[in-house]
Amino acid sequence: MAHSLFTSESVSKGHPDKVADQISDAILDEALKQDPNSRVACETLVNTGLVVISGEITTKAHLDFQAIARKVIKHIGYTDGKINFDYESCAVLVAVDKQSPDIAQGVNASAAEGKEDNKQGAGDQGMMFGYACDETPELMPMPISLAHKLMAEIQNLREKGTIQWLRPDAKSQVTVEYDENGKPVRVDTVVVSTQHDEFVNGKELTHAKIEKTIIDLLIKKVIPAKLLDKKTRYLVNPTGKFVVGGPHGDCGLTGRKIIVDTYGGMGRHGGGAFSGKDPSKVDRSGAYAARYVAKNIVAAGLASRCEIQVAYAIGYSHPVSVLVNTFGTGKIDDREIEKLLPKFFDLSPAGLTKMLDLKKPGYFETAALGHFGRKGPRFTWEKTDKAEALKKAAKI
Repeated sequence: MAHSLFTSESVSKGHPDKVADQISDAILDEALKQDPNSRVACETLVNTGLVVISGEITTKAHLDFQAIARKVIKHIGYTDGKINFDYESCAVLVAVDKQSPDIAQGVNASAAEGKEDNKQGAGDQGMMFGYACDETPELMPMPISLAHKLMAEIQNLREKGTIQWLRPDAKSQVTVEYDENGKPVRVDTVVVSTQHDEFVNGKELTHAKIEKTIIDLLIKKVIPAKLLDKKTRYLVNPTGKFVVGGPHGDCGLTGRKIIVDTYGGMGRHGGGAFSGKDPSKVDRSGAYAARYVAKNIVAAGLASRCEIQVAYAIGYSHPVSVLVNTFGTGKIDDREIEKLLPKFFDLSPAGLTKMLDLKKPGYFETAALGHFGRKGPRFTWEKTDKAEALKKAAKI
């Protein structure tokens, strides 16, 4: 079997779609902080000098949408009016309704069934996927892991002033070569496009400076030397110039980077976005729970790759289906693994919310640099606390 290439991308927190995601999740956090039972579906649009916040929110919280949006934009680094989008001068328009009573009655099914928590219905139908593999310590695919690390470090270089001409918008893309056994062996191509200040120098000198700086201070610092060789290609700002960017360069929308948010295309995706949604929306909470299950299966040594599909029906208090796929790497049969799951994981809407403490605020941190493979108190779905028990139950 010949070697193969797989590519994944990431974007910085200053990318317009991520600006929108972060505003939506900051609003969610404030709602949950004041009222843990808030129902939030918050969508944001950002464009030149403009922020539009819309959606459906039912909460006891008092939300200052304008203040929240401006605080996020300032935090990201859009503080200079010269680039046509900044926290002080942008207009913030708000058009928010309450949650539809037709949806609410499905989620609130417990009210008609004795108010038992485990009778809470799912907030929508749909299927969600979780994925884990042993390519990296965080049990994530290597291409998306490296792409995220590049964006995390370019953020540090900008915020610390190490590279003073960087602006907030940036993208990365990493192509990894896999051997005949499906193991990553080297990095074939690295693409970094980063917004920068206008230079007075000539075009060639400007591009050469950007290219050398990004390769030396970013790429070679982040990607392990053992994965780089003489054949590795470095493509830095391939168009030669990236001055116009952020919401001035492209309109940004909540939920438009769903592959960046998950596994970089390595695992499948059910199609539902995450940011701006409270945990009653199984698009988000179901995907988090599926990752939690998949990661614990791999951490337990039951498989080297695992994908979980979970599906829900609106108003229904338990999954309509759960599927385990270990791609032939399982130590026991996939159907046997499925039988073990109910003993360790409650995948009902109410159960997974409690299991992962999803009514706790802190979602803003998830809104850039990926929702998986991360560390921190909000990332409860990254715990591997069920691994030993799973291994024992599987008798491997």
